[in-house]
Amino acid sequence: MNKILEVENLETNFFGKNEVVEAVREVSFNIYEGETFGLIGESGCGKSVTCLSILRLIRYPGKISGGSIIYKGINLLELSGKEMIGYRGNEIGMIFQEPMTALNPVLTIREQIYEALRDKKLTKSDKEEKAIEFLKIVGIPSGKERLSEYPHQFSGGMRQRAMIAAVLVSKPKLLLADEPTTALDVTIQDQIIKLINRLKKEFSMSVLLVTHDLGVVAEMCDRVAVMYAGKIMETAGILALFGEPRHPYTVGLRNSIPYIGSQNEKLHPIEGSPPDLSNPPKGCPFEPRCIYKEKICEKILPELKEIKPGHFSRCHFIEKLENEKGIIKL
Repeated sequence: MNKILEVENLETNFFGKNEVVEAVREVSFNIYEGETFGLIGESGCGKSVTCLSILRLIRYPGKISGGSIIYKGINLLELSGKEMIGYRGNEIGMIFQEPMTALNPVLTIREQIYEALRDKKLTKSDKEEKAIEFLKIVGIPSGKERLSEYPHQFSGGMRQRAMIAAVLVSKPKLLLADEPTTALDVTIQDQIIKLINRLKKEFSMSVLLVTHDLGVVAEMCDRVAVMYAGKIMETAGILALFGEPRHPYTVGLRNSIPYIGSQNEKLHPIEGSPPDLSNPPKGCPFEPRCIYKEKICEKILPELKEIKPGHFSRCHFIEKLENEKGIIKL
């Protein structure tokens, strides 16, 4: 399979008066054609900022400070603002978090779907026909009448479907889905998951799915990157993620959710809080919260400038740490 997206050493910072928040730190991953790639982690770890960086929607005081974003062989960070507009929607679409707020409350559904067709040389009747067609595709009946309605006249699930229709009407090749099932009840979540999977096949799309719900990950994803404190901790296939995760943070995420038939009724959440990204820790950012760490970790890890996925084998803190300049045996 060919790579449709290559993100290499992406860095996105937000500049305050007296501090710099390093929201995304040297993030790297690839997405292949026809693949659903998951990006998971706790709230505030940088998932949404990564998606916004791909579309270059970071606004002041934020800035993409380094790295590259290669889409079909073209570095999006080297394009002019005008050139980038041609990629938003037409090539890369995004379902934004919280459909209740992502849709403009003072514009009709018609106006918001037409906005996605602004660069198409279509007549007004052609645009209406396409809008009705895609409302039907996402499961909204009576499309002609619903086009004249406003977001507040739609339920939460219907707003999500309307937003998906507005994104897919231009038939993008890469869909960035930022928490597409958040704030929806379980039945509607299942419908949205099945809808995205069906449309992915129908339109031959690749999908970057951002979520903190491991159940959604298991249902939709082929591969997953686990993100923490602005960094990628590990990237794995879906079976490896639930079977033999390599990083302690992934183990912690897996152990903090309930399983049907589990012998333990008590959940085991990760203790502590994520670090302050205005003063990020050196080395492995998860070290202060890691239950697997040994005393030697406290000695060695702060001395290292960087920990990359793959530096550890399973039970890595007890076994060995591979640094780029050599091997440190623990």
